[in-house]
Amino acid sequence: MSTMAENHVVRETIAASAAAIGDLARQADAIERIAAAAVDALQRGNKILTAGNGGSAAQALHMAEELVGRFRGNRRSLPALSLAADPTALTCIGNDYGFDEIFRRQVEGLGQAGDVLVLFSTSGRAPNLAAALDAAAARGLTTVGLLGRDGGALAGRVDLELVVPGQATERIQEAHLVVLHIVLDAVERAFPAESR
Repeated sequence: MSTMAENHVVRETIAASAAAIGDLARQADAIERIAAAAVDALQRGNKILTAGNGGSAAQALHMAEELVGRFRGNRRSLPALSLAADPTALTCIGNDYGFDEIFRRQVEGLGQAGDVLVLFSTSGRAPNLAAALDAAAARGLTTVGLLGRDGGALAGRVDLELVVPGQATERIQEAHLVVLHIVLDAVERAFPAESR
């Protein structure tokens, strides 16, 4: 049975989540630019690479699988790959080069000019994402940062960024998920549905 104190926590959590998501409206232009970059790359035949750590890795996986699979409608499969998805690559690179290199090496091997690299980070301070960003810039990829707090070391270094302010990791991730779904919706609308 729920106590009044527990009910208060539930209501406060919902209100905090709604506030973080509602605040995204102030960054609608940034979200539109990110969505347009993804659509443009895919329409040119390029691919989307995604990366993140922990819960942000889960969001990176989610973005890639929705592009290769589908978001809502039946449309052709689109090229996307999460750099957090392959445990053999992660453990091989981590063992041979160190954890900070797990994404950089994959960008070097898989990234091509015109591709888009989407980095998910609630702090913007992950050295492995900074290394991936360096590799992407050197190879001519467009870089996107879905960041949190003050954007950390990645802020101002990516081509397109959205920073969710605040200190609560879970609120930042919830807002990132909304942005992710907006981008996926824009992609889906740009590619005609296919009959099966």
